[in-house]
Amino acid sequence: MVPGLGTSLCVYAMEMVDAPSEVFLWDGGLPVHPREPWNYVLTFHFEGLINEYYGTTEFIRDYNLIQVPCFEEYEFVDFPEPIGRLEAFTTAGGTSTAPRTFLGKLKTYQNKTLRYEGHCNQWKALRDAGLFELNPVNVRGQMIRPRDLLKEVLDSRLRPADDDPDICILRSECRGANETVVVDLYDYRDPLTGFTAMERTTGFHAAMIASMIAHGEVSPGAIPVELAFSGHRVMEECKKRGMHLSVTRRS
Repeated sequence: MVPGLGTSLCVYAMEMVDAPSEVFLWDGGLPVHPREPWNYVLTFHFEGLINEYYGTTEFIRDYNLIQVPCFEEYEFVDFPEPIGRLEAFTTAGGTSTAPRTFLGKLKTYQNKTLRYEGHCNQWKALRDAGLFELNPVNVRGQMIRPRDLLKEVLDSRLRPADDDPDICILRSECRGANETVVVDLYDYRDPLTGFTAMERTTGFHAAMIASMIAHGEVSPGAIPVELAFSGHRVMEECKKRGMHLSVTRRS
């Protein structure tokens, strides 16, 4: 979802303002019906989740590239009901190539992950306890990687039931010379196909790109997703697939 559809959503917002200068992206995949104690469901590989929570992420700040650690810059972000208020914090990898693509053009480019309140503190504690580490430790004579142990203990507890719907939320805010545009994209598990919202917002974006390449809409070669095609083109395809999109403008 990020990098990927979220990147295209940022480009879409940038295309709607004059002289874009600052871009903010928030994204998250969440259960529609959160359950204690985790209030979270894992709809992709456990290793992918830990990779998001380990290391640093690259932002543009004041026209410069900076590295920001995970679980930092905590804030709350409000969404329309029934979603409500979510927490947001830094995670690794979501900006991908975009900061280097837009370096010298944007004052700000950043991305934060959305979760229900409490998630950040839970997972930061696991990280601080060393449970994300890859170097084996001796446990009663057995050399075990802490991350492998964490996966075995938690993976099954975080998986959704077959009929448990998920929601994916993306918000891109672009500040331009005269106005600010906020674009919200929501998607839910499809009960007809069984595709989760996470599968739709990741796999469908890849399918859109593959189709555009096959139809000659993308130039040959290796091209960052933020340069390969317009945000408007991607959002047209998102609407065809039933994703909810809303745009808010303010001076």
